[in-house]
Amino acid sequence: MDINKILSADVLDIIFDGRNKDYGAYELRKSYNRRLKVSIISTVSICVLLLGGFFLSNAIGNGPKKQNMVVQDVELQDVKEQKKDEPPPPPPPPKEPPKVEMAKFTPPKIVKDEEVKKEDKPPEQEKLEDTKIGTVNQEGQKDDGITAPPVDQGKGVVETPKNDDENQIFTKVEIESSFQGGDAAWQRFLYKNFHYPDDAINSEIQGTVVVKFVVDKDGNVSDIQAESGPTEGGLRDEAIRVIKKSSGQWTPAVQNGRHVKSYKRQPIVFKLQDQ
Repeated sequence: MDINKILSADVLDIIFDGRNKDYGAYELRKSYNRRLKVSIISTVSICVLLLGGFFLSNAIGNGPKKQNMVVQDVELQDVKEQKKDEPPPPPPPPKEPPKVEMAKFTPPKIVKDEEVKKEDKPPEQEKLEDTKIGTVNQEGQKDDGITAPPVDQGKGVVETPKNDDENQIFTKVEIESSFQGGDAAWQRFLYKNFHYPDDAINSEIQGTVVVKFVVDKDGNVSDIQAESGPTEGGLRDEAIRVIKKSSGQWTPAVQNGRHVKSYKRQPIVFKLQDQ
């Protein structure tokens, strides 16, 4: 391009000087400003049309109707203060059992009439029909089935009824009888007193013999018998001998808080060393 034409030429013509202007890029760049203006004018026109249509529809009245929100006043009722849970009232004191009329028992004595004291004089028989015999004289209700204190028969001591099961032998107890000192002491006792019968050794007889016996309240044993185990070799006899030798070394069983007689089953194991 001539120097004189450069000053008056467009920038686009200078860039594409000597190049193929029909390729397409030249036309695109040359018409860029025009296309930009057209697009801006089109966009603005569309926006104006939309806004115009919106305002026109509101003016005609086809737009959404406004709804007024109605708020109702709610009166809060007075909330009464809840009472705290109060502890339950204490139970009423136990009622004292009714007193029953009693006449003091006077042991019979043979004395002279002038030696009888007024307080020791027995009441008349007619007055004793509805009266309990007790340890003191007491005023109260007539006898209507109320239990009165036991009579001490003039001894001054009220005896508890004797237990009918003092000699009873218990099979099941609360605390079973045991050898004094526990299992370790029992093993020491067996090691010291146990003797393996020679017949059983020669015949190689071994096994467990269960011995049943009675342990009394003093820790003594009785009624010893072998319930199970080998019948040959003298194992049962040796087990009975050992249990008999342990008499007096047992702690008796406990039932209802007291020592009682009870059955005891004690296994004794016979085992040869080389087996």
